[in-house]
Amino acid sequence: MSVLPAIAVNPNTNIVQPLKANKADKRAAEEYRQVGLAYRQQERFDDAIDALQKSVALDPSNLDGRIILGWTQHLSKKYDAAATSLWEAIYLSPTSLQAFNAIGIVYLVRGDLSQSVVLHSWAALLKTDNEIAHYNLSLAYQRLKQYDLAIAYAQKAIELEPNNPHPFVANAIAQWTSGDQTSAKKTFRQAIGVDPRYRSPEYLNFLNEAGFSNDQIQTAKQVLASS
Repeated sequence: MSVLPAIAVNPNTNIVQPLKANKADKRAAEEYRQVGLAYRQQERFDDAIDALQKSVALDPSNLDGRIILGWTQHLSKKYDAAATSLWEAIYLSPTSLQAFNAIGIVYLVRGDLSQSVVLHSWAALLKTDNEIAHYNLSLAYQRLKQYDLAIAYAQKAIELEPNNPHPFVANAIAQWTSGDQTSAKKTFRQAIGVDPRYRSPEYLNFLNEAGFSNDQIQTAKQVLASS
């Protein structure tokens, strides 16, 4: 268990022990949380964050409230704020799989690849069949040019979630950049078999919502064009 103290460090967060909320505060916090989720569904992110911050202030010990706030901040591209909220969630529950999955994605998307690898590796230790962690480790290692690891983690993600095209595309770009273009084209055809929309180069632009960088999306388009 010595890994956790090494990774659960965020020097920009001054965390204090949260006070416990009374029943009235918890009810009000839940109402704000539902309002925030409704705003998020409408992509009114500023309103959502405002409501969710009020929810957290009323019930600071509620783990889900902090994770929902952090993920909403991530969706609104407020990555530093998202990381702070999720570190606070991890402080409350150092074994929260949901919190580690989320913060690993935050660091991946903002380009802090080494930290993302550490966080997702811990998430994979918390739950060995954690397909989210394996998939995102593949994306991170591909960007770090550690292609064997990228391929291995993508293949594990495919094994865990065979009906999701994203791990297939992650595997294909890792194979392509490793020099194995034959395998990459075969793997990409498998992705199309799972979801025929991946025949369209334009559709691949949506991979940015699945953690792919712009360079990775361009690589995916190269593989598709050659398949």
